[in-house]
Amino acid sequence: MTYRPEVDGLRAIAVLSVLFYHAGFTLFGGGYVGVDVFFVISGYLITSLIVRELAKTGGFRFGTFYLRRIRRLFPALMNTIVFTWVGAFLFFSPAQLQDFGASTIAAVTSISNIYFWFEADYFDAAAVTKPLLHTWSLSVEEQFYFIWPALLVFVFAKLRN
Repeated sequence: MTYRPEVDGLRAIAVLSVLFYHAGFTLFGGGYVGVDVFFVISGYLITSLIVRELAKTGGFRFGTFYLRRIRRLFPALMNTIVFTWVGAFLFFSPAQLQDFGASTIAAVTSISNIYFWFEADYFDAAAVTKPLLHTWSLSVEEQFYFIWPALLVFVFAKLRN
């Protein structure tokens, strides 16, 4: 795959819009739009990669695909979790540490979007006590990586028959 500067430009706009939203700039009131743009870019790139491999080789190597995803995403996730644990030990109560431990497991297993969704209610703790809340979007992306390649391979196989 050749380098696509326009894709990097769109990624930068997406990331900056989320950062500006969290920094409190009112012009960027829709921080989720940046996440949505990032999802669309990821979907486009992953679909292109899979379709290209299917067309070129007639097959798809799931192990190689998932290994690349792990190498790209897990180092940053693990660093985030390790440094966040340091802060959690310094500032959280034992009950908050227990909740944080559960959210860590959810983040590592790529289900934090589901975890935080089931945890949300009227009496829910403030987001400031959920430092891994932002990993919901990474979990959505990882779940996409599990479902979409299998679906594309299935459709490709049906179209060939």
